[in-house]
Amino acid sequence: MKRYEVITIVKTDLTEEEITAIIDRSSNIITDRKGVVAKAEKWGKRRLAYEINKQKDGFYFFIDYAGDGSIVAEMERSFKIDDRILKFMTIAKEGAVTREGMDAEVAVVEVKRTSIRIETDHSAANRDEKPAGEAKPNRPTLIKAITREENTTKGE
Repeated sequence: MKRYEVITIVKTDLTEEEITAIIDRSSNIITDRKGVVAKAEKWGKRRLAYEINKQKDGFYFFIDYAGDGSIVAEMERSFKIDDRILKFMTIAKEGAVTREGMDAEVAVVEVKRTSIRIETDHSAANRDEKPAGEAKPNRPTLIKAITREENTTKGE
């Protein structure tokens, strides 16, 4: 198996469910053909460098996976016939990978994602517990008015 990355730009007028459906369909193509999805991320709406089909903005998503060349061919065929997809680019990464290595990498990413989610929830809970008065420490403010006499040197 080889490792691939695909970046896809879709129209911004799509709903969240439609974008998720496109990502799920791509993931299903990979898994149905005995591939492994390492990572699927939504990068969000961004300004395009140039207009594509009269669109100035696009919604980007990224999929990192391992599989055979038939998976790449099927995904690209699927992207070409879908009018909602503005552009896509598939990149083959260096070296071959094994299914066990990819499964271990997916497990590590999932553990990191879960720990980040727990830390985020914990910090949000701590932020909500602090009273409003303790949010900023009371620091004395020293304001000194500088007069014209202090700025001039003596003896002139």
